[in-house]
Amino acid sequence: MKAFVLVNVKAGKAVAVLVALRRIEADEMAHACWGRPDIFAPVDVKNEKALSDLVVDKVQTIVGIEPTDTHIVIY
Repeated sequence: MKAFVLVNVKAGKAVAVLVALRRIEADEMAHACWGRPDIFAPVDVKNEKALSDLVVDKVQTIVGIEPTDTHIVIY
């Protein structure tokens, strides 16, 4: 299952958050961008439970992250 996790970060924390996101196994490659969201993180997981665990337990616990928005790819 593929999804895009859109991440907003606190000012000055984008590089640290980007590095932390790229260390997460399911993260294909996080990309910083201008505007909102600050980072697009495509992920690949087994199922909805794995996606929930990833976002809640790993992504949202990174220091500097503000709200996230997750979009599941339909194909």
